[in-house]
Amino acid sequence: MNKVIVSVVGVQTDVYGEENRIELVTVGRRQLKNGINYITYHDSQSYGMDGTDTLLKVGGDCVTLVRKGRVEHTQKFKRRETNSSLYRTPYGDMTLTILTNNLDICFGAVSGTIDISYDLMVDGQWQSANHLYIKVCADNNVCRAIN
Repeated sequence: MNKVIVSVVGVQTDVYGEENRIELVTVGRRQLKNGINYITYHDSQSYGMDGTDTLLKVGGDCVTLVRKGRVEHTQKFKRRETNSSLYRTPYGDMTLTILTNNLDICFGAVSGTIDISYDLMVDGQWQSANHLYIKVCADNNVCRAIN
């Protein structure tokens, strides 16, 4: 696995139009195996995910996000598809349903981007419109160059 810089920006817009933004830049690992990119990184305590490891499985027209640790969750993103999954926390479980509106994946030899727009429903109730942008770079200089 190769060392990479992972930059994550998430924007969540609720029913009132209020935006909540998170940003994370961290060191991770990337491996290309059978045409699928596997990206792993540790999540941040700054937004309540301390003690959680994230795996992104990126291939073809699909991204699967797997979280293990303090929070456990597997979520599949595929354009124009609805997918439900169980979100487990120390405080209890809930069902998350995702409708992926748009998914753009662009990966080269040393860097790549994932751009996802989706609606989130919790236990059947619409919660928010979301935008998730992830950059994966071989080093910080490359990450700055594709900002």
